[in-house]
Amino acid sequence: MSMIPEETTQEPISLSLAPFTGTWTAAEAAHLLRRTLFGPTFQQIQQSVADGMNTTVNALLQLPVTAPPLTAHPDEQIAAFGTTWINSPYPSSGGDPTVQARKISLIARQMERINTVNLSIQEKMCLFWSNHFGVNFDSEGRALYQLHEIYRANALGNFKQLVKDVTINPAMLDFLNGGSNNQFSPNENFSRELLELFSVGKGAQLGVGDYSTYTELDIQEGAKILTGWTNWEMYSDVNLTAESEFNAGLHDSSTKTLSAYFGNTAIPDAGANEYANYIDVLFQQPNMAKFICSKIYRWFVNYDLTPTVEATVISDMATTLESNNWSIIAVMDELLKSEHFYDISVRGAIIKNPVEYIFSFMKPSLSVPSYDLATNYELYLNAHWSCENLGMSVFAPPSVGGWTAYYQVPSFSKLWANSFFIKRRFEYSAWLTLYGGYDVGGNKWNVDALTFLGTLSNPNSAVAVIDDFETLFSPKPLTAATKLMLKTILTNGLPDFEWSVQYTDYINNPGNLTYSEPVKQRIQFVLTRFTQLPQFHII
Repeated sequence: MSMIPEETTQEPISLSLAPFTGTWTAAEAAHLLRRTLFGPTFQQIQQSVADGMNTTVNALLQLPVTAPPLTAHPDEQIAAFGTTWINSPYPSSGGDPTVQARKISLIARQMERINTVNLSIQEKMCLFWSNHFGVNFDSEGRALYQLHEIYRANALGNFKQLVKDVTINPAMLDFLNGGSNNQFSPNENFSRELLELFSVGKGAQLGVGDYSTYTELDIQEGAKILTGWTNWEMYSDVNLTAESEFNAGLHDSSTKTLSAYFGNTAIPDAGANEYANYIDVLFQQPNMAKFICSKIYRWFVNYDLTPTVEATVISDMATTLESNNWSIIAVMDELLKSEHFYDISVRGAIIKNPVEYIFSFMKPSLSVPSYDLATNYELYLNAHWSCENLGMSVFAPPSVGGWTAYYQVPSFSKLWANSFFIKRRFEYSAWLTLYGGYDVGGNKWNVDALTFLGTLSNPNSAVAVIDDFETLFSPKPLTAATKLMLKTILTNGLPDFEWSVQYTDYINNPGNLTYSEPVKQRIQFVLTRFTQLPQFHII
């Protein structure tokens, strides 16, 4: 049986961003939460059904304040264990171990956020922005932390301001050579990516150096505009924060003139503010809003951007973005409450990325490591390695364009479940649901099958258990034959009442392994088999 969803062969029935007016059921609630969280719990789906769409979306669009990463690795040489290192200097010599210790801490904290965040789209948006800006993990830990905090704090904020903030972030200056871009030796690397990938996007090439949304002239002039920003002191033992700074002596103070795509606008010298003035001009380009809205659509709705979808849904999203002064929350609020978002044709249209895949069975089972800080962080680091082995290193997109599954035509998200990765997916799901899971010094983290069972609507009923599995994990209805197969695994081929007896014995003797282990094992078997179904791999 193929793990790949069928190609979209027809337009969605609804191409309207008008508010959803259909019946709000568990199917709609689960679809919303799968797309905005990294694996909803059964209780979250039931609560969403009770609360309704508007209340659920409003809650998802709230951004909680988050705690910083903590020192947990023995190679950290400055910050004390259990304290944060985000404002700590580096040792005056031999700082490499500390550099790596902080990166490990940052990774672990990010995976912990993904696994423990409640009802908020924040972490899904952070991953979206990590893909959009494509900064890899080679930069310094404090600068990377600052960059991801920009993503997190402004996940739903003003897109124009986000582009400005990222432009002079020290991690970005380091990544795309902005820190070495100066009037004596202009570097066009960031200037090119700012236009091609981060803002207006590259259109069809109309001629030599003419990309229909910008030209090579704009890249050259943009590089001059962006000169003077440096990040030279990032690793200094006396520099308590990773900072970028503007050096007027390195800035090209001439007047720069852009192409006709930007109205032949002249950008006069404005020192440290010139980059922001330039970005203001870029945001007047007609393609700007459609470009970012197309990326949002591919991430949250469907990779299949048909001409009709572009002319209707994307155009309407762009209008909303522009009319709300580039506020991303306005677009997301409209999209997640729209008829189009809940169209049956887009449900299950996207294959889960590796982070969605791993946590789509960890989070619903409320599986959270509860050991000491160092052990917890090490376990979360293991989860990061799992995602990396499945093709997605959270802090290291493979290129400045992000992960190929979000731009490579025609495969897109199918790349996550190709013949190479699908076998690994099966191995990880079996390992985490049925076998030992992650292990640090005998401290294990895997799917808590009994806790998971207790979250379902009626654990006493074999039929209800399988129905709840379907609600949680399958955006497409299961066939009667598939549900019977799963129920047979749950009951071990015995009549349904035998499961009820077995479960009741366990509830009456929860501490007795004679009763708990068989129940636990049956749930593990069903989970493992479910993760091998095509429906589990799609959202």
